[in-house]
Amino acid sequence: MLRGFFAGQSLYDLLVIGGGINGAGIVRDAQGRGLRTLLVEASDLASATSSSSSKLIHGGLRYLEQYEFRLVREALIEREVLLRMAPHLVKPLSFVLPHRPHLRPAWMIRLGLFLYDHLGGREKLPGSYAIDTKTHPFGAPLSSTISRAFVYADCWVDDARLVVANARDAADRGAEVRTRTRCTEAKRESGAWRVRLADEAGATNEVTARAVVNAAGPWVNEVLGSVVRTNSPKHVRLIKGSHIVVPKLHDGPQAYILQNEDRRIVFVLPYEDRFSLIGTTDEPFDGDPAKVAISSAETAYLCDVVTRHFRTRVSPEDVIWSYAGVRPLHDDAEAVASQVTRDYAFDLDLDASGGAPLLSIFGGKITTFRKLAEHALDKLLPHLRRGERAWTKDAALPGGAIANADFDAFLAELTRRHPWLPEPHRLARAYGSEVERLIGDAKTATDLGHDFGHGFTERELEYLVTREWARMPEDVLWRRSKLGLHLDAKAKVAIADWFSRRG
Repeated sequence: MLRGFFAGQSLYDLLVIGGGINGAGIVRDAQGRGLRTLLVEASDLASATSSSSSKLIHGGLRYLEQYEFRLVREALIEREVLLRMAPHLVKPLSFVLPHRPHLRPAWMIRLGLFLYDHLGGREKLPGSYAIDTKTHPFGAPLSSTISRAFVYADCWVDDARLVVANARDAADRGAEVRTRTRCTEAKRESGAWRVRLADEAGATNEVTARAVVNAAGPWVNEVLGSVVRTNSPKHVRLIKGSHIVVPKLHDGPQAYILQNEDRRIVFVLPYEDRFSLIGTTDEPFDGDPAKVAISSAETAYLCDVVTRHFRTRVSPEDVIWSYAGVRPLHDDAEAVASQVTRDYAFDLDLDASGGAPLLSIFGGKITTFRKLAEHALDKLLPHLRRGERAWTKDAALPGGAIANADFDAFLAELTRRHPWLPEPHRLARAYGSEVERLIGDAKTATDLGHDFGHGFTERELEYLVTREWARMPEDVLWRRSKLGLHLDAKAKVAIADWFSRRG
């Protein structure tokens, strides 16, 4: 009936607006359940919040103080799931928490860590323990005023690549993914949605969908108001989080979680081999999320926190790169920005007959994106009257087909098979088992084409365009990779020229 009414238009079961982690996760889940899906993203995949995180898959130790036990438990369980799904993108990381008695007593930290160790049914990660910073190697970078610390486990993730991997899996299963495509209007007609789309050149077309998901992140209320032209009782609260990158502050693979006088915490994370990533801030934001930037006050704040804890003094002059993102948190009316819930909420809107669902997503965090997608489909499927059961918990993402989720063994075997391969560790981390598709029939480094530096070749650049929707240099240098930190100006110009020639 719908196909007849909307003859000449593309008909989808589900259209998702927003190519961040929530949108990509929902499209993957829906397509795998047998729905015909379309994802539209106004810019690049992971171009906003989902590439501006602290790069962590974690339960959120500090959320225990806010009694967010359900959220923490769900996140801790998902931590183990993601380690299995994408062992190339998600890796274990030890966190060192210096003890500052005037902020939180030792018994409170021990209790919190006990809960953290046991709430999520920990399987792969080690339990927490205390250390003497005067004798333990993890204490070497810390100020002499700190004598005690606690160590616990969480995980690091390449956030932007996690988004791309979900979109890639969805597309491999038959979903359509359109980047640089804006949804300009969506209205209900005859029990479905008629949606107008516009590409970056201004060309428009219309599609029809049985259901729409508004996963626009910071723009979720804007989509409701200007595209769908409806209201929701729920709202997002925009919180800016900023990070700085400085030369490496310590040796070893461990990270640090620093308590501050204002009750916030700041992470110091090993980053890209040669650097340390420091963040994040929590500041209310009311501007255009596309134009968010770190302030000098935020930079100074992050530097001061680290300087109070580390032997090495950090100043704004040490900052090599910085980034800021806007977290679209579900507005729970909490007065303090850092205490606004990181949980997510849905608003399901139906037409008068109970059909043509519109599901809007408020809040969420990268750790729980897969579970959020499951819950979203649970909300939608009764109204679509089709779709299979949840399936993503035990399904590897592209690149995640690694035996026993053992990345080190996978890397060793990759290096054995291709001893000529430049930068095998970087390639293995970025692409996992998909690296063989990238290598193709190459037998030598020369076969991969021109090397722009750091083992980044023409073959890899072509792969990012044809398989991962990269359309311009910044997609490659700052989202599909962080090669922007490593390549010199000449290499960046050469990459820009390559895009220009390709057209």
